[in-house]
Amino acid sequence: MLMMASVAFTGCVSDDEEDTTETVEETTEEETTEEETTEEEETVDPVGEESTSTLDDIIAAGTMKCGVKTSQFGMGYLADDGTRSGLDIEYCRALAAAIGLDPDTQIEYKLATGSNRFELLSSGDIDVLIRTTTWTTSRDADLNADFAGINFYDGQGMLVNTDAQPASSVMDLDGATVCVGIGTTTEGNLADYFNVNDLGYTAVNSADADAAKASFTNGECTAWTGDMSAMVAQKWGLEQGDGPGFNMSIMPELMSKEPLAAATRDNDDDWNDVVTWVWYGMLTAEELGVDSTNYNDADLSNPAYNRLLNSTLGLGTEANPLAATWMVSVLATSGNYFEAYDRSFCDGDGFMQNCLIERAGTQNAPHWEGGLQYAPPMR
Repeated sequence: MLMMASVAFTGCVSDDEEDTTETVEETTEEETTEEETTEEEETVDPVGEESTSTLDDIIAAGTMKCGVKTSQFGMGYLADDGTRSGLDIEYCRALAAAIGLDPDTQIEYKLATGSNRFELLSSGDIDVLIRTTTWTTSRDADLNADFAGINFYDGQGMLVNTDAQPASSVMDLDGATVCVGIGTTTEGNLADYFNVNDLGYTAVNSADADAAKASFTNGECTAWTGDMSAMVAQKWGLEQGDGPGFNMSIMPELMSKEPLAAATRDNDDDWNDVVTWVWYGMLTAEELGVDSTNYNDADLSNPAYNRLLNSTLGLGTEANPLAATWMVSVLATSGNYFEAYDRSFCDGDGFMQNCLIERAGTQNAPHWEGGLQYAPPMR
């Protein structure tokens, strides 16, 4: 649970801040394929009719490998005591529960950085990527990755040392030195945004979030750009203890749109469907008023409740269909969308208080509150 200053935003940011310390090591066997690629860049062969789904492989192995972050409060964070928290972690745990695994003992977390995440997915080192990853055309088309539920609408933001660079808007940053991740969507968005607005800047390229933080705090750069969710979390972290020794402010502009979604390997529809509908199930449960405290009391004579809590709905594979009560397991583990968000960004007391990032009034609010979070019908 987080006790943090509240920030609300309605757009999206870049998804490529890196983590630097891998906390879980795994060994996986090399996957063999029926056809060999002739391209220089390795790609994974699409899952076809003669291949088993990743879901079948997970069930056979008895564990699910989830690619996550470890350094971002609210999304994917690993505390010093080894506990994990964040919306991506809630999603990963809910997914494990939905397919019949124990989310406390049968998830292998794998650190997925901005530079290695798609390689991990392609190689089979992870079964699913749930790590602040933006759904883009090129990633969808070129990387043999299929995207699933969008669990967070984000946008690129700018954190500024206002002592060194007085500013109340990105438009005040002409000539600024800006810390930015190498080879990320953040880097391209920064160049586009400053070019369109006729602003000059000097990029201070950073290999990962820790390097960017060091450059920002030692004055090498006067501004730091990345996911708005990441910039809010980094600002909060820097303000703890004695603070950075200078005043900081997040600029109001959102420089891009970044729908953050889970990803699976290409053409593995059965597994992708499960990953997608776990998220939609959590959102549908909130819409129906079903949560971790009352799912046992739901009147299953109501068709909507029965479909949510007592139906496979065709999900899974022929060998491993989901249990009819898969959403009961999800709710018992992570609760509905409201509960998962509250634990990730707020106090976690059920009232959305002291949130690091407000949900109300933003694109991450459910559609009945004016947001973009919308689940197709579960029927």
